Amino acid sequence: METPKHTCLKLEIRVDGRKTEPVFVKGTWHRTRFDLSITDGLQAWTCHATEEEVKERASNWDQTVADYIDLAERYLGVQQHGSVYGFADAGNGCKRLSWTFEKEGTKLEWRWKCQPSSDSKKTTAEVLDFLMDANIRLSEEVVWKTQSFDRLKLEAEKCLEQSEKLSSEKAEFESEIYGKFVNVLNSKKAKLRDLRDRLSKQAPHQLPEEEEEESTDRTESFDEESDEEAEKNSGASSKDVPGSSKPRGRKRK
Repeated sequence: METPKHTCLKLEIRVDGRKTEPVFVKGTWHRTRFDLSITDGLQAWTCHATEEEVKERASNWDQTVADYIDLAERYLGVQQHGSVYGFADAGNGCKRLSWTFEKEGTKLEWRWKCQPSSDSKKTTAEVLDFLMDANIRLSEEVVWKTQSFDRLKLEAEKCLEQSEKLSSEKAEFESEIYGKFVNVLNSKKAKLRDLRDRLSKQAPHQLPEEEEEESTDRTESFDEESDEEAEKNSGASSKDVPGSSKPRGRKRK
């Protein structure tokens, strides 16, 4: 089942080009048609745009029925800036509701003829009832949103307080940790300086002994090696020398 939408627009209509009078336009928007109820507080008028009339108007403007309904609802649901609205006499107690808009750089005007209401009091009451209901709904929504805002504000304040507390604890923790780290680092540096000083004092006395031991080891190895080589060389030389063997000769006869 189709659920129509409802709008109500307050228009300030100029009368005789001088003063303005308020006019309330209530719209009931269906998928292919719409109804208007208009009142100035004393008298009321109605406009029942049938499906055939809307289809014909849309065809004349090269539009689909849906586009025509959407555009009419836009201009009669909320007063559009730059649009010129009119509610002029059309004879026999009728009124002509009009509004202008621009399309592709051309200013256009739509008009709908409104008949006097068969019961102005009832029509006016229906418009006022709709406005009252809408006002109540808006008031309830404002109250609900205000309460939601207050709750969110309270939660935000709690979160901010907790964040500040955590930030303070974090700063204290980091300060404490950095302090301990600095103490440990300074202790390590002091130990390293002490070890460096001790090594620097011991190094000059150890170096000569090490050098002496190394030179002694080298001398001993050199002497041992020299004696062995000498014995080998002496043995080899005694064999190689010719005078060391007995001379051989022929016996003379």
